[in-house]
Amino acid sequence: MWSLETLGRVRLSRHFFMRDFLYSEIGNFHQKQNLPENPDLAIETGSAFCQTLLDPLEETFGRVAVRSGYRSPSLNAFGNENRLNCARNDNPMECHIWDWGQGEARVAGASIVIPWFADRYAQGRDWRDLAWWMHDHLAYSEIWFFPKLCALNLVWRPTAQRRIDSYIAPKGCLLRPGAEPAETLAARQKRYADFPPFRGIAYP
Repeated sequence: MWSLETLGRVRLSRHFFMRDFLYSEIGNFHQKQNLPENPDLAIETGSAFCQTLLDPLEETFGRVAVRSGYRSPSLNAFGNENRLNCARNDNPMECHIWDWGQGEARVAGASIVIPWFADRYAQGRDWRDLAWWMHDHLAYSEIWFFPKLCALNLVWRPTAQRRIDSYIAPKGCLLRPGAEPAETLAARQKRYADFPPFRGIAYP
């Protein structure tokens, strides 16, 4: 039997614990619990997500801020029914329900902000600089960019789709699954030449 305290203490990766993803503004305001129906599966997919995607980001850019992490099926359904910016539970693009699928249908994702890049974005930096850096360095499945703080939804799946979309101009799909990037590797590398070295932060 999992207790909330025990679940929150589970270490998903070098830098992240399950507690980092359990807070929900929807749940807090509407007094709805945000607890996995299948904690073991949530931990399994969450660990893969954090180790594959979030740890390299944190080690390269410093702190990664989680805006919206895990959502239980019941909380996400409530959010969708009440038009609180939650996709339907059965939407194939829904990524916040970490304990929903099995096998290749497993998915884990979160809405995050990278403060290091958000500061530069506020000064006019092109979101595509970060998008192409992530494409060239991370085994992501999907990424969606949003105008406020250049926040993004970052998604892990066992078999990555490799798709990038944005609500920031130029809006639309930057990269479709199976397609080649519109920019050459040299052009992409020029965009992020001033970024910190990959995994550039040393920890004891």
